[in-house]
Amino acid sequence: MNAVLIKDVRRNNPLIHHLTNQVVMNFTANGLLAFGGAPVMAKAEKEVADMASAADGVLINIGTLTPEELPAMIKAGISANRKGIPVVLDPVGVAATDFRKDAVKQLTDEIQFTAIKGNAGELAHLVSTPWEARGVDSVGDGDAKEVVQSVAETFQTSAIITGKTDFIYTDGNLYTNDSGHPLLGKITGAGCLLGSIITACLSTGYAAKDSLLTAVSFYGHAAEFAAQQHNVAGPGSFLPMFIDALSLDSAQLLERKI
Repeated sequence: MNAVLIKDVRRNNPLIHHLTNQVVMNFTANGLLAFGGAPVMAKAEKEVADMASAADGVLINIGTLTPEELPAMIKAGISANRKGIPVVLDPVGVAATDFRKDAVKQLTDEIQFTAIKGNAGELAHLVSTPWEARGVDSVGDGDAKEVVQSVAETFQTSAIITGKTDFIYTDGNLYTNDSGHPLLGKITGAGCLLGSIITACLSTGYAAKDSLLTAVSFYGHAAEFAAQQHNVAGPGSFLPMFIDALSLDSAQLLERKI
């Protein structure tokens, strides 16, 4: 975890343009604010190119994708590519329906993504690797290391598979992260918010390895810290404590674990 990188995020307060799903907008916005970024949620096709060009990073999440939103996502991504800012794709539930599959194909054809983040089933689908999924969840088993490398090489990007162990493949190297807590799997939008924080970290200009490892490691440690607090009895009480934990700096987070 790069503590200086986190301080740089908070000093720069990067504006992250979200084209994300309806279920998680509030949680994502509050989580990014706690971490040190500035969220904007704009999906109207008439404004997305301008919004992306004013932002420091763009997150595209297809969790509640509609046909009307897809052209806006493509326009925002192209605008971000022209500006040279990071663009992150979260292909939520891509294996669930043909509509999602076709949409992600269009997105990856039109946009050069800085990073693609998802669970093992989602990323496996992107490279035609068999993996059982149920709706937006990955329930199967396989070689996640092989999948994450294949996604990175196929799309010429950095790739992140989230799970009990996170796998990151970037610049020809594989990295892992084991921080985290099972309660993250009991709240809606934990992966979606991580995509936002990854985008904020990538906006700093540090090497992708530093940005991605810092984002996933900090996120996992924040979850561990929150889950250990005496007033956390389950997912409902965990969620606000997790938001609080995201506002700590890395030293506080590690020192205050109980």
